[in-house]
Amino acid sequence: MVSDASVFGMGQRATTGTTIHWQEMLRHEMLAALEHDPVVIVPVGSVEQHGPHCPMDVDISHTQALAVEAARAIADFPVIVAPPVWCGLTHYNMGEVGTITVSVETFIAFVSEVCRSIWANGFHRIILVNGHGGNRDICRVVSTKLAEEDIWVLPITFWEMVSPLLIEAGETDGWIGHGGEWETSLQLYLRPTLIDRSRMVADPERPGFSSEILAFTGFPERRREREHGVHGNPLAASPEKGELLFLAAKDQLVAVCREYHQLPIRGYREFGSHCP
Repeated sequence: MVSDASVFGMGQRATTGTTIHWQEMLRHEMLAALEHDPVVIVPVGSVEQHGPHCPMDVDISHTQALAVEAARAIADFPVIVAPPVWCGLTHYNMGEVGTITVSVETFIAFVSEVCRSIWANGFHRIILVNGHGGNRDICRVVSTKLAEEDIWVLPITFWEMVSPLLIEAGETDGWIGHGGEWETSLQLYLRPTLIDRSRMVADPERPGFSSEILAFTGFPERRREREHGVHGNPLAASPEKGELLFLAAKDQLVAVCREYHQLPIRGYREFGSHCP
């Protein structure tokens, strides 16, 4: 059973005596962690409409849970889960009630400052684990921007770690979608009481560019192109599919953390600009 899919955690120390949550750690625990090449995961997501049947915090709940379970699965070195970046780029959803968005400039500035702070504390293995499609490209921009300052951040959008599974195991959706088969399945696995099955609906895709053209270009997303704000078919969702996807993504994230822990810290002047 997944221990924690809530945004800020449930108070892990109260139940286990220890914690992987940055905000729950004590000073001496952080200082001790720094002695063992720690990895810090920053969950990134959004609060936005996800169709008539899902709560607004789908995208951050997935990444928060993944970060927590990956950290709990590693006992031989510290993996710390930072407070989540819950608000993302979802201006295209503002036509649907419940959506909270920030501008491109604000997102870049905020996430960059969070990463700068983590780095300045001495934690130099940072992973952004993103769960919102609108954040995918901009998280890569943040990583590139920070590299100019010799701050190295690894951007990951979680479903890209397991994209073959979405194709092979999906009945209707071979991609993550939005409130469709896979995101609804994850919610049915993580938080089934928050899903209203009676309101599930599959919106048809409205005409657009062919798949051949979309393979190399396309406009920014616009949610109002679908009547109920759903991409994909939630009627094909199941908790079993959600568990399959979640555990596969967790295993991949654990593998990333282990490799990252073993690697030396990168430097801007190493094999790059301003080489001595």
